[in-house]
Amino acid sequence: MPRRLFTCFGRGTYSSEDPSFESATADLTAEEQHRGGAVVVELFSSQGCATSPAAELLLSRLGRGDFKLEVPVVVLAYHVDYWDYMGWKDPFGSSQWTVRQKAYVEALKQDTMFTPQVVVQGTAHCVANDEDALLSSIAAAPRFPAPTLQATFQRPSPETLQVSLTGALRIKVDNHGANVMVALYENGLVTNCTKGENKGKVLPNDFVVRKLEKLCSVKDISPKKMVKGTVNFSLWESFDSNKCGVAVFVQSGSHQIFGAQNFQLPENL
Repeated sequence: MPRRLFTCFGRGTYSSEDPSFESATADLTAEEQHRGGAVVVELFSSQGCATSPAAELLLSRLGRGDFKLEVPVVVLAYHVDYWDYMGWKDPFGSSQWTVRQKAYVEALKQDTMFTPQVVVQGTAHCVANDEDALLSSIAAAPRFPAPTLQATFQRPSPETLQVSLTGALRIKVDNHGANVMVALYENGLVTNCTKGENKGKVLPNDFVVRKLEKLCSVKDISPKKMVKGTVNFSLWESFDSNKCGVAVFVQSGSHQIFGAQNFQLPENL
């Protein structure tokens, strides 16, 4: 991709909404939306971007509950790879996350890709180290009932984690359909950065998405309809279940998120 598409931002805020959100929530009362579940906050950052470390710290605080928000949040951090050319290859960077960010750029009708960026519920975005914009976006985000999924975790082999889920999504999905996505993320990562814009810094990272898989696709289902499925994650050498969690979220083809649920992995899995 052309270098001009990628920007490392310090402050600022942007937002966008999709009118199709109306039809997807037509069966929910105002009270149900008010009592809704978690808001999904997705961070796109890079260890190669000078302003990303501040955003990472802010999102870590958000995920830990430091802001005492009335709204529960699910934080997911995706490390993109388009800053690797600056001299530091982000060990958690992936072209898969760059593609995911590009999809949001198109859905939200942006002109450019940049880091650090936050996307909230797939419907609004802002510069991720702008605390006021971040908290305002979360407060204004549409909310939906949390799914009531039950999860079981198994290790079929030392290199594999199997996650089986069953339960109700608690939202009506129309004939446009939606995907149930499962993210495996890791906390407590610390990297000594020896090159690039953050040379000499020790970079802590939390909620880093290591794997993302689709559990199933759904279409024309009621809120009480049961869904089930299994995903298999290939694991990395230093995998530690005590540092990892699983987030499940429902996302439409227009990239809006309609409900999420978070699971901590069993100890010493």
